[in-house]
Amino acid sequence: MVSDDKRVRIITGHYGSGKTEFAVNYATKLVRQSCQKVALADMDIVNVYFRSREVRDKLIKEGIRMIDSSISASADLPAIPAEAFAPFEDKSYNYIIDLGGNDVGTIVLGRYKELIDPSETEFFMVVNVFRPDTSNVEKILEQKEKLEYSSGLSVTGFVNNSNLVRDTKAEDILLGDEILSEAGRIAGIPIKYTSYVEEVVLDMTPEIKEKLSGCVFPMKYFMREVWM
Repeated sequence: MVSDDKRVRIITGHYGSGKTEFAVNYATKLVRQSCQKVALADMDIVNVYFRSREVRDKLIKEGIRMIDSSISASADLPAIPAEAFAPFEDKSYNYIIDLGGNDVGTIVLGRYKELIDPSETEFFMVVNVFRPDTSNVEKILEQKEKLEYSSGLSVTGFVNNSNLVRDTKAEDILLGDEILSEAGRIAGIPIKYTSYVEEVVLDMTPEIKEKLSGCVFPMKYFMREVWM
């Protein structure tokens, strides 16, 4: 599962895709499956809400090295610390990067261009078909092309995270699978994971799981409080 992916995992997705929730859950699964070191960098300089740095204490308790802004202030300042360079060079780390999901968000990778080795890098695009900008095949492919152009990387796998937050049903995830599978067929990109929040999607049966593409990836909420 997650331990079989390439050493550097860059996780991106358009606003509302749930890419940070996926990235945080991915990091915790990885550290529990592997004896190796895991680092998670918050490189989302676009969205000041639902950033992985908000749960840094929980991640540190899991044994994850958390890399985020080194600036101490009352406001959330989306700065990228120099520490973010280290896990690229230290091959003992499994490195996860929570990246902003548009052309502005991905441009920060330019700082690390010389350190990114495509042969050891996954570039996952998280998709929620219930968001306006990724609601159909054409829009998904358009967003993919923008992400690839601005980052200089090719998407290696889609993540189906189609959801309606706490109103999500298994049929919504199946619809996301149908739409994203067609986008993947056209682009030649596999659905690597299909994610869902276990406490929300109570009708996820073994039969439905068999119909879903990629690895089925149950999650829990780290970023969203009970009342949200």
